[in-house]
Amino acid sequence: MKLKELEGYLQDVSVFSDPKIKLEQYPTTPHLAARMLYTAHTTYDDIENKAVGDMGCGCGILSIAAAMLGSSYNVGFDIDPDAIAIAQENCEEFEIEMDFILTDLSATPAPTIVNGAEVTTERGPYEMMKGKLDTILMNPPFGTKLKGIDMVFLKKGIDLANHAVYSLHKTSTRDHILKKAKEWGVECEVVAELRYNLDKSYKFHKKQSLDIAVDFLRFEKKPKAE
Repeated sequence: MKLKELEGYLQDVSVFSDPKIKLEQYPTTPHLAARMLYTAHTTYDDIENKAVGDMGCGCGILSIAAAMLGSSYNVGFDIDPDAIAIAQENCEEFEIEMDFILTDLSATPAPTIVNGAEVTTERGPYEMMKGKLDTILMNPPFGTKLKGIDMVFLKKGIDLANHAVYSLHKTSTRDHILKKAKEWGVECEVVAELRYNLDKSYKFHKKQSLDIAVDFLRFEKKPKAE
Protein backbone atom coordinates (compact mmCIF):
# COMPACT_ATOMS: atom_id res chain seq x y z
CA MET A 1 0.00 0.00 0.00
CA LYS A 2 1.30 3.45 -0.93
CA LEU A 3 1.48 6.33 1.54
CA LYS A 4 -1.17 8.47 -0.17
CA GLU A 5 -3.50 5.48 -0.39
CA LEU A 6 -3.12 4.82 3.35
CA GLU A 7 -3.75 8.48 4.21
CA GLY A 8 -6.83 8.44 2.00
CA TYR A 9 -8.34 5.48 3.86
CA LEU A 10 -7.60 7.11 7.23
CA GLN A 11 -9.69 10.15 6.26
CA ASP A 12 -12.73 7.98 7.04
CA VAL A 13 -11.76 7.32 10.68
CA SER A 14 -14.32 8.94 13.01
CA VAL A 15 -12.96 11.22 15.76
CA PHE A 16 -14.16 12.71 19.06
CA SER A 17 -17.45 14.61 18.87
CA ASP A 18 -17.01 15.92 22.43
CA PRO A 19 -13.29 15.74 23.39
CA LYS A 20 -12.38 15.82 27.07
CA ILE A 21 -10.00 18.65 27.90
CA LYS A 22 -8.53 17.04 31.03
CA LEU A 23 -7.42 14.07 28.92
CA GLU A 24 -5.97 16.34 26.21
CA GLN A 25 -7.98 14.53 23.55
CA TYR A 26 -6.68 15.81 20.25
CA PRO A 27 -7.13 13.34 17.38
CA THR A 28 -4.04 12.30 15.43
CA THR A 29 -4.57 13.56 11.89
CA PRO A 30 -4.65 11.10 8.96
CA HIS A 31 -1.61 12.95 7.57
CA LEU A 32 0.48 12.30 10.69
CA ALA A 33 -0.84 8.80 11.35
CA ALA A 34 -0.12 7.66 7.80
CA ARG A 35 3.45 8.96 7.91
CA MET A 36 4.16 7.48 11.32
CA LEU A 37 2.97 4.01 10.37
CA TYR A 38 4.29 4.01 6.81
CA THR A 39 7.76 4.89 8.11
CA ALA A 40 7.63 2.29 10.89
CA HIS A 41 6.57 -0.27 8.28
CA THR A 42 8.79 0.50 5.30
CA THR A 43 11.95 1.80 6.98
CA TYR A 44 12.15 -0.29 10.14
CA ASP A 45 9.92 -3.35 9.48
CA ASP A 46 8.18 -2.85 12.84
CA ILE A 47 4.55 -3.34 11.72
CA GLU A 48 3.95 -6.23 9.32
CA ASN A 49 3.46 -9.54 11.16
CA LYS A 50 4.11 -7.76 14.47
CA ALA A 51 1.96 -7.57 17.62
CA VAL A 52 1.23 -3.87 18.11
CA GLY A 53 0.03 -1.93 21.16
CA ASP A 54 -1.52 1.55 21.01
CA MET A 55 -1.06 3.56 24.23
CA GLY A 56 -3.83 6.12 24.74
CA CYS A 57 -5.45 4.74 21.60
CA GLY A 58 -8.26 7.30 21.45
CA CYS A 59 -10.30 6.71 18.31
CA GLY A 60 -7.89 4.02 17.10
CA ILE A 61 -6.38 5.63 14.01
CA LEU A 62 -2.81 4.41 14.67
CA SER A 63 -3.96 0.84 15.20
CA ILE A 64 -6.18 0.92 12.14
CA ALA A 65 -3.22 2.09 10.06
CA ALA A 66 -1.06 -0.68 11.55
CA ALA A 67 -3.68 -3.31 10.73
CA MET A 68 -3.94 -2.05 7.16
CA LEU A 69 -0.16 -2.48 6.86
CA GLY A 70 -0.30 -6.09 8.03
CA SER A 71 0.15 -6.17 11.80
CA SER A 72 -0.62 -9.60 13.25
CA TYR A 73 -2.34 -8.33 16.42
CA ASN A 74 -3.56 -4.99 17.76
CA VAL A 75 -4.53 -3.89 21.27
CA GLY A 76 -5.43 -0.40 22.46
CA PHE A 77 -5.09 1.05 25.97
CA ASP A 78 -7.20 4.02 27.07
CA ILE A 79 -8.78 5.50 30.19
CA ASP A 80 -11.87 6.79 28.39
CA PRO A 81 -14.71 4.34 27.61
CA ASP A 82 -16.21 6.85 25.18
CA ALA A 83 -12.99 6.92 23.15
CA ILE A 84 -12.85 3.13 23.12
CA ALA A 85 -16.46 3.01 21.92
CA ILE A 86 -15.54 5.24 18.96
CA ALA A 87 -12.47 3.11 18.26
CA GLN A 88 -14.57 -0.05 18.30
CA GLU A 89 -17.00 1.49 15.82
CA ASN A 90 -14.09 2.49 13.59
CA CYS A 91 -12.69 -1.03 13.70
CA GLU A 92 -16.07 -2.46 12.76
CA GLU A 93 -16.30 -0.01 9.85
CA PHE A 94 -12.83 -1.00 8.61
CA GLU A 95 -13.44 -4.69 9.40
CA ILE A 96 -10.39 -4.78 11.67
CA GLU A 97 -10.01 -6.99 14.73
CA MET A 98 -8.61 -5.21 17.78
CA ASP A 99 -8.64 -5.76 21.54
CA PHE A 100 -9.08 -2.94 24.04
CA ILE A 101 -7.97 -2.51 27.65
CA LEU A 102 -9.70 0.18 29.73
CA THR A 103 -6.99 1.34 32.11
CA ASP A 104 -5.32 4.38 33.69
CA LEU A 105 -1.80 4.46 32.26
CA SER A 106 -0.81 7.26 34.66
CA ALA A 107 -1.08 4.89 37.64
CA THR A 108 1.48 2.31 38.79
CA PRO A 109 0.64 -0.48 38.41
CA ALA A 110 -1.88 0.45 35.73
CA PRO A 111 -5.29 -0.63 37.04
CA THR A 112 -8.09 -2.19 35.07
CA ILE A 113 -11.28 -0.12 35.08
CA VAL A 114 -14.43 -2.20 35.60
CA ASN A 115 -17.85 -0.49 35.75
CA GLY A 116 -16.15 2.84 36.42
CA ALA A 117 -14.08 1.56 39.33
CA GLU A 118 -10.33 0.94 39.30
CA VAL A 119 -9.26 -2.61 40.08
CA THR A 120 -5.53 -2.84 40.77
CA THR A 121 -3.76 -6.20 40.70
CA GLU A 122 -0.16 -7.20 40.26
CA ARG A 123 -1.16 -9.11 37.13
CA GLY A 124 -3.86 -6.96 35.53
CA PRO A 125 -4.40 -6.95 31.75
CA TYR A 126 -1.71 -4.29 31.24
CA GLU A 127 0.92 -6.27 33.17
CA MET A 128 -0.13 -9.49 31.45
CA MET A 129 0.64 -7.94 28.05
CA LYS A 130 4.33 -7.62 28.93
CA GLY A 131 6.43 -9.74 26.61
CA LYS A 132 3.61 -10.08 24.09
CA LEU A 133 3.89 -6.86 22.07
CA ASP A 134 6.66 -6.18 19.57
CA THR A 135 5.88 -2.54 18.81
CA ILE A 136 4.18 0.24 20.77
CA LEU A 137 2.59 3.28 19.11
CA MET A 138 1.46 6.45 20.83
CA ASN A 139 0.53 10.07 20.48
CA PRO A 140 0.54 10.81 24.21
CA PRO A 141 -0.90 13.86 25.98
CA PHE A 142 1.71 16.63 25.79
CA GLY A 143 1.35 17.35 29.52
CA THR A 144 -0.35 20.75 29.35
CA LYS A 145 -3.05 19.60 31.81
CA LEU A 146 -1.10 17.01 33.80
CA LYS A 147 2.59 17.82 33.90
CA GLY A 148 4.87 14.92 33.03
CA ILE A 149 2.14 12.61 31.72
CA ASP A 150 3.91 12.39 28.35
CA MET A 151 6.94 10.81 30.02
CA VAL A 152 4.75 8.45 32.07
CA PHE A 153 3.17 7.18 28.84
CA LEU A 154 6.57 6.86 27.19
CA LYS A 155 8.10 4.89 30.07
CA LYS A 156 5.08 2.56 30.18
CA GLY A 157 5.43 1.99 26.45
CA ILE A 158 9.13 1.25 26.66
CA ASP A 159 8.51 -1.18 29.53
CA LEU A 160 5.83 -2.97 27.52
CA ALA A 161 7.45 -3.18 24.07
CA ASN A 162 9.68 -6.09 23.11
CA HIS A 163 11.50 -4.06 20.50
CA ALA A 164 10.40 -0.56 19.44
CA VAL A 165 8.28 2.41 20.50
CA TYR A 166 7.06 5.18 18.19
CA SER A 167 5.82 8.43 19.70
CA LEU A 168 5.11 12.11 19.03
CA HIS A 169 6.46 14.78 21.39
CA LYS A 170 6.84 18.53 21.34
CA THR A 171 10.17 19.43 19.77
CA SER A 172 10.82 21.71 22.75
CA THR A 173 11.10 18.62 24.98
CA ARG A 174 13.66 16.82 22.78
CA ASP A 175 16.73 17.34 24.97
CA HIS A 176 14.89 16.10 28.06
CA ILE A 177 13.60 13.02 26.25
CA LEU A 178 17.02 12.14 24.84
CA LYS A 179 18.45 12.39 28.36
CA LYS A 180 15.73 10.14 29.80
CA ALA A 181 16.17 7.60 26.99
CA LYS A 182 19.85 7.33 27.88
CA GLU A 183 18.95 6.84 31.56
CA TRP A 184 16.47 4.11 30.59
CA GLY A 185 19.04 2.33 28.43
CA VAL A 186 17.18 2.68 25.13
CA GLU A 187 18.26 4.17 21.82
CA CYS A 188 16.29 7.22 20.69
CA GLU A 189 16.20 8.44 17.10
CA VAL A 190 14.53 11.61 15.84
CA VAL A 191 12.92 10.11 12.74
CA ALA A 192 11.37 13.38 11.55
CA GLU A 193 10.42 16.88 12.58
CA LEU A 194 6.74 17.42 11.83
CA ARG A 195 4.06 20.07 12.17
CA TYR A 196 1.01 19.09 14.21
CA ASN A 197 -1.90 21.25 13.11
CA LEU A 198 -4.45 21.32 15.94
CA ASP A 199 -7.87 22.49 14.85
CA LYS A 200 -9.98 24.41 17.35
CA SER A 201 -11.40 21.70 19.64
CA TYR A 202 -12.43 23.52 22.80
CA LYS A 203 -14.37 26.70 23.53
CA PHE A 204 -11.41 28.36 25.24
CA HIS A 205 -9.30 28.10 22.08
CA LYS A 206 -8.96 31.57 20.57
CA LYS A 207 -7.44 30.48 17.26
CA GLN A 208 -9.11 28.28 14.66
CA SER A 209 -5.95 26.19 14.45
CA LEU A 210 -2.52 25.98 16.04
CA ASP A 211 0.64 24.71 14.37
CA ILE A 212 2.93 22.88 16.82
CA ALA A 213 6.44 21.60 16.09
CA VAL A 214 6.65 17.94 17.07
CA ASP A 215 9.31 15.23 16.91
CA PHE A 216 8.45 11.82 15.55
CA LEU A 217 10.64 9.62 17.74
CA ARG A 218 11.62 5.96 17.58
CA PHE A 219 12.94 4.17 20.65
CA GLU A 220 14.66 0.81 20.33
CA LYS A 221 15.33 -1.51 23.21
CA LYS A 222 18.80 -2.97 23.28
CA PRO A 223 19.01 -6.77 23.40
CA LYS A 224 19.73 -8.03 26.89
CA ALA A 225 23.18 -9.50 27.38
CA GLU A 226 23.15 -13.28 27.62
